[in-house]
Amino acid sequence: MSALEPGSRVLVTGSAGRFGRSVVADLAAAGHEVVGIDPAPGTPEACATALPADLTDLGEAYGALTRFRPRAVVHLAAIATPFSRTDAFTYRVNTQLAFNVCEAAVHTGVERVVVASSPTVIGYGAPHGWSPSYLPIDEDHPAEPWNAYSLSKLAAEQTMRMFAAAAGDRTRLAAVRPCFVVAPEEWRGAPTQSGHGIAERLDRPELGGVSLFNYVDARDAADLVRVLLDALPELPNGEVFFAGAADALAREPLADLLPRVVPATAPHAAALTGTAPAFSGAKAERLLGWQPKRSWRTELAMEI
Repeated sequence: MSALEPGSRVLVTGSAGRFGRSVVADLAAAGHEVVGIDPAPGTPEACATALPADLTDLGEAYGALTRFRPRAVVHLAAIATPFSRTDAFTYRVNTQLAFNVCEAAVHTGVERVVVASSPTVIGYGAPHGWSPSYLPIDEDHPAEPWNAYSLSKLAAEQTMRMFAAAAGDRTRLAAVRPCFVVAPEEWRGAPTQSGHGIAERLDRPELGGVSLFNYVDARDAADLVRVLLDALPELPNGEVFFAGAADALAREPLADLLPRVVPATAPHAAALTGTAPAFSGAKAERLLGWQPKRSWRTELAMEI
């Protein structure tokens, strides 16, 4: 496997975000020189340098990539949650960011690019009904986005694949669909991206049920990103991977809980035995050797 050598320069967009901070820390701990790109305050200490660039401007995207000449890019920058801004703004920003970063990366000679997508592309939570084709959901499951955010993430995946097809072996690209990202401080009671605490999501199944109780510790998802960057030369160009915990964010087995909270899942829920999650990590384990290390059962217990 042609892993990135320690000391390689990796540019991370969205470096100040809840996921970005863990990605930066993981890459720096592996010995890489990390460049953070984020107009928001809060540059992680592990960044070797940072730039508050507006990557929705193609010229600024080219400027950042030309200035730093990284070997790899991890693109996390986005409007991070559905309905936090207007639909038009969310779609325009997220799709423009994905296009500009991939365009600038490919045409400035970046070797490896990982783009953040989202499990929401599957379509769960649709207001007029949604049912899975099967459970657990894997990367081959049909995508049925129903809002501007999930549509923008599917567009980001397709943008990545377009550049993979155009670049051939010159640039290797892939996408990651991180489940509901839990930053380390959120195990200690800080509010999650939904505004609720983790304990509250466990105590009120209707909160997590909308997203089929998916989640992942930010540090585990960051580990997958690093492993994926290392593996890119050995993979087919343009692959997509879920990044999720090995269990569900629920106190009951999903075989019992899902049919009550999301009745349309009833025909398939029996396949989820024990603590199994609704999203499969089999592809990441098979192709990357990646397995998540953290669970709400251990992380919450550590903080009590």
